Amino acid sequence: MTTATLPISTLPVNGKIGLRQTIRNTLTMAYRALLKIKHTPDQLVDVLLQPILFTLMFTFIFGGAISGSIENYLPLLIPGILVQTIVSASLTTGVQLREDMEKGVFNRFKSLPMARIAPLAGALITDFVRYGIATSITFAMGFLLGYRPEAGALWVIAAGLLAMLSAWCVSWIFAFLGMIMRTAQSVQGVSFLILMPLTFMSNAFVPVETMPGFMQTIVRFNPVSHLVTAIRDMTNTGQIGPDFWLTLAGMAVIVLIFAPLTVNVYKRQA
Repeated sequence: MTTATLPISTLPVNGKIGLRQTIRNTLTMAYRALLKIKHTPDQLVDVLLQPILFTLMFTFIFGGAISGSIENYLPLLIPGILVQTIVSASLTTGVQLREDMEKGVFNRFKSLPMARIAPLAGALITDFVRYGIATSITFAMGFLLGYRPEAGALWVIAAGLLAMLSAWCVSWIFAFLGMIMRTAQSVQGVSFLILMPLTFMSNAFVPVETMPGFMQTIVRFNPVSHLVTAIRDMTNTGQIGPDFWLTLAGMAVIVLIFAPLTVNVYKRQA
């Protein structure tokens, strides 16, 4: 009978985990999250189907009424669909973290000689895969329907990266909710209550000028509107306007507030 032992290089020195080991543990947890997606591909249903369904519905139902034709509506719609899809995908972080905590996965992690922050950091890194899939499918659907971004491919890639970075920053909010709420269902429910007004009370799908006066004020202060406008400027005109910088500032504020809150709560519970 033999006893399994860990290599000396994987054991913490004096009970402390160094930076190199923390990075290794984080990448291992990210790989674990990718394996979960591989074995349960239904986790990708939202980023696979939502951009397809919403693009088709909004294009053929509202295209003629809002912009006169599908061709004129697509430059307005595709950036909006991208932002809605990718921001909605960010709530999965909080839901999956809460599911892992409910199943006792974090309790097993605590018994291992690994950095305690690794499961959280690994999950957040893996989210970029989901965001990349959502971004690619959204632009592909737009292209199939006739959308041709005038700024060119490089600006489209840059706009996609901005959307992905924004979603990653927003995911810190939902990660925090996953830490403080009791069930995954409650995290999902509250997250939708936050996202629905943010996405639909914005300029994502219709021109602001068509809304009542009080609604226009709300839309113009909505951070989602700034992100949508920034992506439209980049893809349709190849420009970086004030909304781009407002979006970056908003992302920085979110991370500065919710990242420390999430990590502190996580360390107390994990």
